[in-house]
Amino acid sequence: MVAIKLPDGSMLDMESGVNGFDIANKISSSLAKAALAITVNGKTQDLSTLITTDATVTIITGKDKEGLEILRHSCSHVMAQAVKELWKDVQVTIGPAIDNGFYYDFARKEPFTTEDFAKIEAKMHEIVKRDEKLERIVMPRNEAIKFFKDKGEHYKAEIIGDLPEDETITLYRQGDFTDLCRGPHVPSTGKIGDAFKLMKVAGAYWRGDATKEMLQRIYATAWASKKDLDEYLKMMEEAAKRDHRKLGKEMDLFHFEPEYAPGAVFWHDKGYKIYRKLIEYMRRRQENNGYIEICTPRVMDRCLWETSGHWDKYGAHNYSGQTEDKKWFCIKPMNCPGGLLVYKQGIKSYRDLPLRIAEFGKVNRYEASGALMGLMRVREFTQDDAHIFCTPEQMEAECITTLKLILDIYKDFGFKDVKIYLSTRPDSIYRIGSDEIWDLCENSLAHALESHGYKYEINPGEGAFYGPKLEFILKDAIGREWQCGTIQVDMNLPQRFDISYIGEDGEKHQPVMLHRALFGSIERFLGILIEHHAGKLPLWLSPEQVVVCPITSEMNDYAEEVTKLLKANGLYAKSDLRNEKISYKVREHSVAKIPVIAVVGAKEKEDRTVTVRRIGSDKQEIIKLDDFIKALVEEAKMPSQDK
Repeated sequence: MVAIKLPDGSMLDMESGVNGFDIANKISSSLAKAALAITVNGKTQDLSTLITTDATVTIITGKDKEGLEILRHSCSHVMAQAVKELWKDVQVTIGPAIDNGFYYDFARKEPFTTEDFAKIEAKMHEIVKRDEKLERIVMPRNEAIKFFKDKGEHYKAEIIGDLPEDETITLYRQGDFTDLCRGPHVPSTGKIGDAFKLMKVAGAYWRGDATKEMLQRIYATAWASKKDLDEYLKMMEEAAKRDHRKLGKEMDLFHFEPEYAPGAVFWHDKGYKIYRKLIEYMRRRQENNGYIEICTPRVMDRCLWETSGHWDKYGAHNYSGQTEDKKWFCIKPMNCPGGLLVYKQGIKSYRDLPLRIAEFGKVNRYEASGALMGLMRVREFTQDDAHIFCTPEQMEAECITTLKLILDIYKDFGFKDVKIYLSTRPDSIYRIGSDEIWDLCENSLAHALESHGYKYEINPGEGAFYGPKLEFILKDAIGREWQCGTIQVDMNLPQRFDISYIGEDGEKHQPVMLHRALFGSIERFLGILIEHHAGKLPLWLSPEQVVVCPITSEMNDYAEEVTKLLKANGLYAKSDLRNEKISYKVREHSVAKIPVIAVVGAKEKEDRTVTVRRIGSDKQEIIKLDDFIKALVEEAKMPSQDK
């Protein structure tokens, strides 16, 4: 007999060799029907896994995050099987689950098109209806290589050949299709259901290496129910309307030059106004919260990033070059070394701490061309960076102070639904520092959150290479989540750069360094803002706040008078004196997302009023000119000016 402990603490006594099916059936028939996989002592496994010792077991369904990921990965196998059944000459490579779905990369001479999607989906539905069992197979390494070579699947054979000699090779078979995979998977194809849809096809280099052959990647989405799928597709339709690249063009904010400066933004006047306004807002908030601001060089000696450890971890993503005197320099990929060098100027006392040093630092990091995506993923961007140097005793309080500042700032921009993740240490080969330091930093962050009543989730293995971090995830107006701000606790870089402060005891001590970004990057946050507000930015942030439109040319003088008064009161205003119909002007300025349109005619001129239309509304309101200006001046004030 084995003792099975369930999530609610209850116990089941069952025969040794029991599996997930048996346990789910023992609990309820409805759970057995919904079950996709199990976790055994914290490890996610196939539902068919045999349990021969006492264990803590959780049944996973499509309602669980892990269950949805397993369903999506299993669906990628179904898509690969469908493609193979339709086109025998295709080679399959890899097909992981990703956010909201999955993809699979195929090697095929003829290109896939979206016209092929209906055929592939029909075959996938057919495979699901067959309800073919997914069977896990363990195969010796050399036998597995031969197995795939005999099938003409050379990419699979190459993957296995690159695995360690002692690696357990597992395959999953469903019907006549067998794929290399670690698993776990759903018990049978019927469990996948019909809530999936192919979305797009794109090119992808084999193993992400631009020197290797180009494959064809088919992206798809998959959900636990048709209702979830329909909601996602509706959200994607709305997201397309809100795409910041589309709106940025319509609003004349920015553009890109992929041929001359891939991944770098060319700001136009209006876009740069928003960019500067974000910095002005953040600068004010930081000054009111005890920060000083610095500016460090963009090009510095590579040795700084070798000392910090960034070069070993991310050297391939740095822009660097050698000068005539044989020295290597980097265009800075992050601001940390510059902040550390500023701290090292002069002797610091415990009385000087905490020292909060901010920098709007422009950084450059190489990203693959296929990964670039408008403002959301660029090669050159500006971080609203800061490094806080404090004593170990001050660390928790500084984390909480910074956390409160972040959440308050997000509210000012309309984001009230914010998740907090604690990202813990990555694998040892991807991090620096001792386990003792990591234990101290992770425990301090967890205690800070718990002691102040903040809910959070663990994001295992996703910390920075030098320390754990808090990540802040915003939910936008249509339900999408965006990772923005971070707080990172670092006791490694202060040690590597040998920085110190004089304590009360007169001895040298090593400070704790907190890395902190609130927007994350100006570019990405602006892109998120545009999509969140669908281009209809709050008045204080809009690069064009008011346009005054005369109904006829006889009213041009009054329109210009109104515009001058608006400008004199600090508002971004302009007159549209073109000889066009008023309906045409209103429609054009609405497309350009100008928040306020003031229409003036003979009646308005006589009464010293304006007729006001707000973007997104068909309603009109006649307002006295003085009241109109006063109201707009108040509305255009930057939020939290006194905080």
